[in-house]
Amino acid sequence: MYAIVRSGGRQHKVAVGDIVEIDKLSANKVGDAVELSTLLVVDGDTVTSDPWVLAGVKVHAEVVDHHKGEKIDILKYKNKTGYRKRIGHRQQYTSVKITGIDSAAK
Repeated sequence: MYAIVRSGGRQHKVAVGDIVEIDKLSANKVGDAVELSTLLVVDGDTVTSDPWVLAGVKVHAEVVDHHKGEKIDILKYKNKTGYRKRIGHRQQYTSVKITGIDSAAK
């Protein structure tokens, strides 16, 4: 059984026991329980995508860690003007462990 969940504008395919990196959840501390909204649930041969049914289905997760991703280098350059600019960025992530997926009752 797996589900497609939405978090931070991105979609993730998750199953029970998976550890997933999502955008930082600043309100939650390590060990807190989190519920993620579900877009699709696949249970064997049954695929549930009805939004009315999925409104009651939640994916339960536990916050494992807060960390930064890899550094992204941004270089700006304009020819013949001497303009150079170097910028770096590290995205903040939260690792969550999926503890349970509610069954989709029809």
